[in-house]
Amino acid sequence: MSAQFDWSDKRHWSPRAEPCGVCAKPTNLRSDRGKPAHKVCAETWTDQHAKPTDKS
Repeated sequence: MSAQFDWSDKRHWSPRAEPCGVCAKPTNLRSDRGKPAHKVCAETWTDQHAKPTDKS
């Protein structure tokens, strides 16, 4: 289940490309924390590091 962020928000864009924190390829996109990250890379990383939910 992929995390849902509003990637259309202008805060996710930077005029300067920097290496993605996940794959190291250049990107103008920024995560919610302002770190360079492609949308797919950030969402995949979030899914892989999500804490398990208690379904009791």
